[in-house]
Amino acid sequence: MELSDVMRATFAAREFTDDPLPDDVLYRILDNARFAPSGGNRQGAHIVVVRDDATKERIAELGKPCVRHYVAQRNAGEKPWNPVHPTAVPQEVIDTTEVPASFVEPIRTAPVVLVVSVDLAVVAAVDQNLDRVGVASGASIYPLVWNILLGAREADFGGTVTTMAVPEEPAVKELLGLPDTHALAAVIPLGKPVRQLTKLRRQPVEEFVTVGTFGGPAFQR
Repeated sequence: MELSDVMRATFAAREFTDDPLPDDVLYRILDNARFAPSGGNRQGAHIVVVRDDATKERIAELGKPCVRHYVAQRNAGEKPWNPVHPTAVPQEVIDTTEVPASFVEPIRTAPVVLVVSVDLAVVAAVDQNLDRVGVASGASIYPLVWNILLGAREADFGGTVTTMAVPEEPAVKELLGLPDTHALAAVIPLGKPVRQLTKLRRQPVEEFVTVGTFGGPAFQR
């Protein structure tokens, strides 16, 4: 596939066939993905390849409290887990919210789950002193995550970036033996998608790119 085709057709795959993801294919995906940039080229990423069903089940279970919070807020018309608009949903409502299978089944059913972490001892969190949630250090890990998904799509496999286990990071660290300085960045289920989408819905360039200032004219060709 041409690069532009891969970029336009890499979707969030959450349903997988029973086809395996062979080690040689996964290795090729990771071998290409490793050329993603990171701050200062310090390359603080680590990936744990999980194939064990019991471990996948545990990771899926750890994500459930976060999913309940997410779905309860969504049901209430809120923006889930938003740092600007805190939730008004009562905790008892969150605790009794049903967990949709679509949030946990991908981790249970994917032949491979990648647990991606980043060593905070080597990242440059240049926004750490601002009065907001930090995002800059993600530049040292999420290009790698996206490269993995692009590589999977090119190989006719697929997956999605999940973060529902992140609030339970201490438990994930204990489960997988992650070092204290590592932060959980993503859990990526990978497999052969039940169907390969080719047309994705995204807003056009003119709707989110402006010239000169935030309120400037839309950038057009």
